[in-house]
Amino acid sequence: MAIAAHNVTLTLGSDKAPVEILRGVDLEVEAGTSVALLGPSGSGKSSLMAVLAGLERANGGSIHVAGLDFAAMDEDDLARARRGRIGIVLQAFHLLPTMTALENVAVPLELAGIADPFGRAAAELEAVGLGHRLTHYPAQLSGGEQQRVAIARAMASSPAIIFADEPTGNLDTATGHAIIELIFARRAALDATLLIITHDPELAEHCDRVVVMHDGRIEKRA
Repeated sequence: MAIAAHNVTLTLGSDKAPVEILRGVDLEVEAGTSVALLGPSGSGKSSLMAVLAGLERANGGSIHVAGLDFAAMDEDDLARARRGRIGIVLQAFHLLPTMTALENVAVPLELAGIADPFGRAAAELEAVGLGHRLTHYPAQLSGGEQQRVAIARAMASSPAIIFADEPTGNLDTATGHAIIELIFARRAALDATLLIITHDPELAEHCDRVVVMHDGRIEKRA
């Protein structure tokens, strides 16, 4: 299993006013498969992804991701565990405005100690159709191009697992369709596991499985 989470709980807020976000979630995802995570706003989808990606620490339960025990790690350990193993694509592109497309992809590789970061970044940007935009800054790119840079950044380290949270949410329909095709093409090229949060039924249809969340629990699996 690429992901094995059992009885995962997450509570935020104060001791006097706790808010239960995840209420005993169980989820297993086989390596190399794709899973769509659906559910209404506030159902806990993004919080679950954050816990599974090591961006948030759960309050309870067991979490094994890419063969590592995430539940036993502190924040520094989780940050190290993500490097080279996990790629993350978000609805907001989160590109640094003062860096070119090439730098936005290469600098995280360089910080992770990956060899030839700029060469790998250039190759990944070429793979997502932006070989001609390496020196452009985010403000000089369209929304679809910015998301392509974000996808390149997530996948340049050849991660075993890719998490994507509403990757087409800020894009028009036509651009969103192109981004969907790109994500799945790059996932296939890497033979990576994909967990994707979406409200888009067309995107969900691309996945091997669909999981539905409601009120902090997994309500349905298909």
